[in-house]
Amino acid sequence: MGRYFKNIWDGIVTVLIGMKVTWRHLFTPAVTIQYPTVKLKLPERARNRLYVNMDDCIGCDQCSMACPVDCITIETIKSTPDVDLGLTSVGTKKRLYVPRFDIDIAKCCYCGLCVPPCPTECIKMTDVFEFSEYERSNLIYNFATMTTAEIDEAKAKLAAPEKEQAEKKAAPKPGAPAAAKPAGQATPAQKPGEKA
Repeated sequence: MGRYFKNIWDGIVTVLIGMKVTWRHLFTPAVTIQYPTVKLKLPERARNRLYVNMDDCIGCDQCSMACPVDCITIETIKSTPDVDLGLTSVGTKKRLYVPRFDIDIAKCCYCGLCVPPCPTECIKMTDVFEFSEYERSNLIYNFATMTTAEIDEAKAKLAAPEKEQAEKKAAPKPGAPAAAKPAGQATPAQKPGEKA
């Protein structure tokens, strides 16, 4: 009989211990954020969606090489000496066109390893965290600002000097010695059997 009441008492005590936290919060005013109209302020160093300022990008490919999941794709075209692409905001001279700068946010692991290597600080993590999509292809962000016509023009400008250089390499140099003739072969003015 004593064991019966002890079991009842143990059950009541166990429930009271378990409900202690519930009772403590039962009389505390609830604080509910009315999301999405009200949003919490994110920490200053929060890692969310990436942004690239193409005016500062020099096409160095440092961010792409640092990315552990290969979510950054960069293509560049060399500029010719007669073209001035301008300077970045930190004073670095731009020498390359950047016709393609894509970031696949679906692959991104938000590690932030692409940000520190950038010499012009053009790539950065933003505080934007709401960017869900129905199609995965919509998560590939294209930051390049060049049009198709501008890309074709840049490629054509680069192709002309490259063609000239190839022609110069292929042409024989003036004053270069003629190719040596094999021994024993007669010259046109020399008859076979005569000594030179």
